[in-house]
Amino acid sequence: MNKTIDLAIIGGSGLYQFSGLESVEEHRLVTPFGAPSAPVLTGRLEGRWVAFLARHGIGHTIMPSDVNYRANIYALKLLGAGRVVSISACGSLREDYAPGHIVIPDQLFDHTKNRQRTFFDDGLVAHIGVADPYCPILSGLLEQAVRETGAPTHQGGSFITVEGPRFSTRAESNCYRAWGMSIIGMTASPEAFLAREAEMCYSIMAHVTDYDVWHTSEAPVSVEMVIQTLNRNTQTAQQAIRNLLHILPGQVSCGCDRALASALITDRPSIQPATRRKLDLLVRKYL
Repeated sequence: MNKTIDLAIIGGSGLYQFSGLESVEEHRLVTPFGAPSAPVLTGRLEGRWVAFLARHGIGHTIMPSDVNYRANIYALKLLGAGRVVSISACGSLREDYAPGHIVIPDQLFDHTKNRQRTFFDDGLVAHIGVADPYCPILSGLLEQAVRETGAPTHQGGSFITVEGPRFSTRAESNCYRAWGMSIIGMTASPEAFLAREAEMCYSIMAHVTDYDVWHTSEAPVSVEMVIQTLNRNTQTAQQAIRNLLHILPGQVSCGCDRALASALITDRPSIQPATRRKLDLLVRKYL
């Protein structure tokens, strides 16, 4: 593909395709980490080239722990994407982040246990910096784009990722609230960390679908509740992406594109040729 991808979109629960794409091409990619969740669609939207990937596969067949996050991020990088917006469902752990609202979080807490968290596990070690796991510039632009839709929008908050696929117990939900978490979901980790390793700007548009199970005057979260809210918010999400494409600059100087510059610790002569080939897309400018 010879086109420059201005923005990659990863659709989560309730968003499996993106309407309005023109000049659509389907890419069935194979990466060194296996196949991504679904074919990646590329096309033009608001005059810009975008890529779209359904995180849970066509028809939502992949549970959160089984998503091949490494292949997904690698595939988008392979197509030339430098910026990624994740559209995700979440539960609220705060009274003021109500169902139907949209949150652009600024922090992330990884409470998962069973996932591949890094590209660098085969003889080439990288210690990536993720003190601020979301790109601040992309997140600021995304917040502006969402607010322009008129949807109730919040900037900031800590997003805790749990393993799933089950929902929380009340004890867990109240514990996360005591820890100061704002929203809860099942897919932000390790996706955000892998995007940083791939030197991609990454931000999340989190759609609040429920109050998890802590709220005593609200019904506990259910699949039906999640889907109903996401169906109502699909148009908002797609309009926000269109708004973002109108204000997205050609380049941003946020530092995400140099995240590996000081992260690679392995002595260069110790890196095996097979590992160099496997990770060439990510590290060629440093090796």
